[in-house]
Amino acid sequence: MGAKSGEGAFNPAISLILDSKFTRFQRDPSQYRIDGFIPSGGEVGPPKKGFSLGESELAISANVDHLFRADARFSLAEDDGKGTVEVEEASIQTLDMPEGLKLKAGRFLSGVGYLNQQHPHEWDFADAPLVYKAFLGPRLQNDGAQLRWVAPTPFFLEFGTEVASGESYPGAERGKNGAGLWTAFVHTGGDVGESGAWQAGLSHVHANPRERQFEDNGVTNAFSGRSQLWIADFVYKWAPMGNSHDTYFKLQGEYFQRREKGDLSYDLGGADLTSASRFSQSGSYLQAVYQFMPRWRVGLRGDWLNAGTVDLGSLSSAELPILGAYSPRRQSAMLDWSPSEFSRVRLQLSRDKSRADEADNQVWLQYIMSLGAHGAHKF
Repeated sequence: MGAKSGEGAFNPAISLILDSKFTRFQRDPSQYRIDGFIPSGGEVGPPKKGFSLGESELAISANVDHLFRADARFSLAEDDGKGTVEVEEASIQTLDMPEGLKLKAGRFLSGVGYLNQQHPHEWDFADAPLVYKAFLGPRLQNDGAQLRWVAPTPFFLEFGTEVASGESYPGAERGKNGAGLWTAFVHTGGDVGESGAWQAGLSHVHANPRERQFEDNGVTNAFSGRSQLWIADFVYKWAPMGNSHDTYFKLQGEYFQRREKGDLSYDLGGADLTSASRFSQSGSYLQAVYQFMPRWRVGLRGDWLNAGTVDLGSLSSAELPILGAYSPRRQSAMLDWSPSEFSRVRLQLSRDKSRADEADNQVWLQYIMSLGAHGAHKF
């Protein structure tokens, strides 16, 4: 008989990230919306007032054998006062493909942009930028396959493409065979002198949503057509030689440009109507984080959305109030303290003008605790 493998022969790396918040808002977070933009349907609103459970995370990963590695991440969150568990990622990836190729399949966070590949506990602020909330709701996650290739160059140069089901925003639930979303991206970077490093990228997302539903003013509407999104991202990091754990500076920004064309179905006085529609909208954010002494950081972030050109055909913005001509803005400042690499406490102040009628002054107090094995974060 062959040798039997014991229970201890396969030991995956397991980690648990605890994330919790205390917040104070002037506006009711349950009524949150981003005026001027079709609702993405994702979890984009702020948490409830007072104490709340953030998006904690349980991660399990290990090499399956000499050819494959498996990763699974489960999001532990709160919805209407009840705990929920969601499969955030469950994928396999190759370990030994030739010529710098890497293949991933399953459910995963898309490689487009910069922030999309990061989990919430890796963010420098307590919540996602407005552009991610409005255009990706608040991140692109799909079931599909991804192929990456790192070129054999003296500087970092990576190309990637993905094909996915397209059942999440900007796509919609599908009952068909095949794929409903495609992406392509390129990232490059290098060193600047002895203390700095940079990375830049360009990404494209193409989706064909069918009956992508959203609610406005108590009415359910649906969009069917074509959605194309371009993302340009840039990151610069600086740390003095031999002093990287004491002080460092990071500048990060992304620009989104989306065009959608198709048919908008809506309910007007009990009559179901359809109108041709076009959208050309954009947005960006820019943030800077400075570690001014060991374990202490400060940061500033500005968010801008441009409602751009919205052509609703026979429909008027008065009949779809959320698509009125309004360009949201938000400014945030944060201060955080990390007693170790496994814990962080953050204070964030934000002035949110996502809604046209009144600004929302927000106070966030957050803690993030890491237990167990945890790999290095991306650049």
